[in-house]
Amino acid sequence: MKKVRITVMRVARYDDLIVRYENPISHACDMREGQVFVANGWKKPEGFCDSAWESVSPFVMTLAHGGRDIYEGWMKNDKSAMISCNDGFRPVSFLLEAMDEDAD
Repeated sequence: MKKVRITVMRVARYDDLIVRYENPISHACDMREGQVFVANGWKKPEGFCDSAWESVSPFVMTLAHGGRDIYEGWMKNDKSAMISCNDGFRPVSFLLEAMDEDAD
């Protein structure tokens, strides 16, 4: 099984929607652009958001098991995927890339 690199590519925040619809919460997302995690198969990387993991884990598993060309030609690199978490107030976009066996 391959490891999968997960890179935080974009962190958005929709303050107008937060003010209008969200109840105040003390802790939300603490992902930062450029942050990198490495998933070893089904295991969620330490420090990775639980909610985001629910969104990306099926794609991580596909890539970890050698799957390619998700959605038939969607990505330029067929061993990758661009997936966002399901937080409608603070969506985070992640680039998932299957790593070569000899990569760190």
